[in-house]
Amino acid sequence: MTTSFDMPRSTTLNIRQLDPALKEQLRIRAAHNGRSMEAEARAILREVLMADQSTHPASGAELVAAIRRRFAPLGGVELEQPARGPGREPPRFE
Repeated sequence: MTTSFDMPRSTTLNIRQLDPALKEQLRIRAAHNGRSMEAEARAILREVLMADQSTHPASGAELVAAIRRRFAPLGGVELEQPARGPGREPPRFE
């Protein structure tokens, strides 16, 4: 039995101030593909964003790994650690 908790949730997206020429292109493309404008917009978003996942890291750890791969051929840099002095006095609220 499938419950509403098992079904993927859908969200609504409103696009305001869409250029009329762009809307017309979407209408023509949707008709060419035998879809509604809404279904065509979903297909375009899905296509573009899925392709984007292969070139953009999905998490912070993947971003760090991508940056390290990019700069690894340049070699590392050893920076001198500055000496640390004692901490400052905490403020007094008297």
